[in-house]
Amino acid sequence: MKIRCLLVDDEPIALNVLASYVRQVETLELVGQCRSAVEAFTLLQSKPVDLLFLDIQMPQLSGLDLLRTLPNPPKTIITSAYREYALDGYELDVLDYLIKPVPFERFMKAVGKVFTHKMPVQLPNPVVTDEPFLFVKEDRTLIRIGLCDIVWLESLRDYVKIATLTRQVVTRQTLGYYQELLPAEQFLRIHRSFMVAKAKIVSMTETRIQVVGQTLPIGRYYKPQVFDQLQVRDLLRPTSERC
Repeated sequence: MKIRCLLVDDEPIALNVLASYVRQVETLELVGQCRSAVEAFTLLQSKPVDLLFLDIQMPQLSGLDLLRTLPNPPKTIITSAYREYALDGYELDVLDYLIKPVPFERFMKAVGKVFTHKMPVQLPNPVVTDEPFLFVKEDRTLIRIGLCDIVWLESLRDYVKIATLTRQVVTRQTLGYYQELLPAEQFLRIHRSFMVAKAKIVSMTETRIQVVGQTLPIGRYYKPQVFDQLQVRDLLRPTSERC
């Protein structure tokens, strides 16, 4: 059985190097590449991962903080340009600590340690009972938010406000990031500053959408796709134009 690998590093070059190494080893399978620890945290909730290649210094959440957050982290190999975090890494029971740039021979030596540790048994076809969710970071805390609870999202320059049925969370991220992350069949960009959950739309006019507890503008640029996706283009035309 192949070892499923996840690569986490905010440097594209480092990711590409590790990905090329993984693809050269027949017993390894690349299941994902993440540019942040927060993104990796979310992916780890939905994909089985046996081996984690993890950078330390990343924006929002460090690699070490990610390991401390995970209740049952996969086997982990640290990849870092800094030697001073090695002790912290080994205290978290990592398999190895690689200094960038990582030579292929050193990579293979670290991978060899995986086979000296007993890998956890993965049950076939696990039944997933939880509703889909994501984690967002507010200050130093990762907050779990169910997708079904999200009502709307608002861009605040370098931050995004996520409004749920019970609270509002502000996280350092872009609205474009969440537009890519959230399923398009459930969420809709209606303005350069706003996204809404389709299921939470209460009513709408040609220029505004009312969701639970809030009325939001429809941007001129986004209006055609909003009307098309909600299938209301003909309904919002004046009656005389429809006849």
